[in-house]
Amino acid sequence: MHPLQAPRAGWRRKLYIIIFEADTALGQLFDSALLAAILLSALTVTLESVASIRNNYAVPLNLLDWTLTGLFSIEYLLRLLCAPKPLKYARSFFGVIDLLAILPQVISLFVPQSRFLSSVRILRLLRMFRIFKLTRYLSVAQELAQAMRASQRKIVVFLWVVLVLAVVLGTLMYVIEGEANGFTSIPVSIYWAIVTLTTVGFGDITPKTPLGQCLASIVMIMGYGIIAVPTGIVSASIARNSDPRQRSATRLCPHCFSEGHDWDARFCKFCSEPLPPPARDLDHPAKAAAARSAYTQTARSSEISWRRRH
Repeated sequence: MHPLQAPRAGWRRKLYIIIFEADTALGQLFDSALLAAILLSALTVTLESVASIRNNYAVPLNLLDWTLTGLFSIEYLLRLLCAPKPLKYARSFFGVIDLLAILPQVISLFVPQSRFLSSVRILRLLRMFRIFKLTRYLSVAQELAQAMRASQRKIVVFLWVVLVLAVVLGTLMYVIEGEANGFTSIPVSIYWAIVTLTTVGFGDITPKTPLGQCLASIVMIMGYGIIAVPTGIVSASIARNSDPRQRSATRLCPHCFSEGHDWDARFCKFCSEPLPPPARDLDHPAKAAAARSAYTQTARSSEISWRRRH
């Protein structure tokens, strides 16, 4: 039997639902308060970086920052306490982000300037997709990440080709324009080629000779084509890997802390462990009830089989 399903661990199960899930009233209240604290912390760090505000309100800002750090520390410890596998959570993406939200303020005791790194807490706002039922946006983000992973080799080859082009074009421009027109070295010319290929065009270095201007025109036209290549690669991968089935953003596997499971899923598609039933679903109550019933039957069958084997 899973630790969170044992009778003695009832309080851990309740705490887990409140902290990690977002389908219950208490879970939404907890996460909403957490988001408010994160925004307040980011605002505090931002205001503290302004010299006039820091000089006049240094004490209250510092006190507020330490208070929020203490609250985040308590929350992190509670997450470790109720997680079935604390080390697994600590090594997960959100586990690392939660730890990084605490460390800068502690390190500031030895390196004062490091306290401004507390702005990394803003990354914790990624949980808002689960809290505010933005499942469609989360599924799109997951599809985009999957497409990027699937296109990784093509993108690496593409970037390598762009780098070679930048070196060749930069060298040509150095030979054509020379130091007299601002292209003082090949690295500077490569910098110009990269800026021009990416269509940024700072304009701090510009060719003066007709041949150099002709080459610059070719490079700028190439830049538009280069922008279209990675877009087509990723778009094609998204079209191939698109999954029309709606997924639940709030169902979190207590074993591997993965999201994106189907509403009626009974087992995690990443680690194959049983999933807890949805605590509550406002948008699809019928599906949530069916998933809860199916999960209960599966859990009972698994428990009976385990007892027979042991």
